[in-house]
Amino acid sequence: MKIVELANVNNRPQLVTYGFIDDIPNIIKEDNSQNRAILVSHLKQLLKESKATTSRAVAALHSFSVFSSIINLPSMKEKDLISAVRWEAKKFVPIPLEEMILDWEVLKDPNTPEIKNDDKKDKKQDEEKSAKVSDKNIKNNIKVLLTAAPNNLVNRYVEVFKQAGLALVGLETESFALERSLVGNDKNPIMVIDIGGKVTSIIIYINGVPMLNRSIDVGGGNVTRAMMDTMGLSREQTEQFKKDMSYGLHIDKLDDLPDQVKNTINSVINEIRYILNIYQNQNNNPISKIILTGGSSFLMDIDKYIESIFNIKSYIGDPWARVMHPVEIDSMLKQLGPRMAVPIGLGMREII
Repeated sequence: MKIVELANVNNRPQLVTYGFIDDIPNIIKEDNSQNRAILVSHLKQLLKESKATTSRAVAALHSFSVFSSIINLPSMKEKDLISAVRWEAKKFVPIPLEEMILDWEVLKDPNTPEIKNDDKKDKKQDEEKSAKVSDKNIKNNIKVLLTAAPNNLVNRYVEVFKQAGLALVGLETESFALERSLVGNDKNPIMVIDIGGKVTSIIIYINGVPMLNRSIDVGGGNVTRAMMDTMGLSREQTEQFKKDMSYGLHIDKLDDLPDQVKNTINSVINEIRYILNIYQNQNNNPISKIILTGGSSFLMDIDKYIESIFNIKSYIGDPWARVMHPVEIDSMLKQLGPRMAVPIGLGMREII
């Protein structure tokens, strides 16, 4: 459980406070009254210890807990679009729509030129250009990003936050939060790999929109357990070994690791390769870079390892880069950065 409170200072996010607690119940997979009570207690404790000042919150749903898809529709009036989206949703959501909360957004056509009227003498020319663009949009299909979350899951979140004394003003998938904190205004095709303790999510953004999104049940915790089982290390020794950046997880050194550890790491590599193949079969523009985040992204120089395999610039992202904060805690925040990318992005939602 992680929280970040940001203040809006002249339309720029400024850090107010942050905090986190490890080892909390998972109400997505193990929902019961006892686990909810534990979550509420932890959340209250976290708010108190971090000295949070707000009573409003935005939360993130795990990508694997929602259904998301890009659908193509012919251009139509907005009133017709609503029913069309619901009709298309029935094709890929395996749960009755009455049990789901739908959210959708018409994606901007990247081929549509931006119209600016800064110079009065060019106003007529811009109007002519705008008319041509409108004609083009009418003829072209439109892309809609559709997201569907189960009602009962959303209700769980609302209830937990309500009992903790917070008004839940927004609920979105992690991919949108990661876009704000790590991708920003970069419109190039970018892959973000979020390596958590139990789950790794791989997202490809095009024009700042999550177009491909997959998750696998493999994370840093799997590597920790594999090392403990095969190398005879304690949990503390294993975590220190993973953080030892001088080790360097390069191709020639991967063979030195036990098979169980290699297989765990390679399962993530194979998923990256699979996602890249899907993307490359559908798009001509190559992935410009790979950004790693999540609490396990420091895993033995895995960013350098991924770059050596796929020949794509790869690095650990800094979600604090656009957040104003005291200089004296900069180094500490950077160490925590990968763990906090999602809550930072959530806090940016109403600022950027």
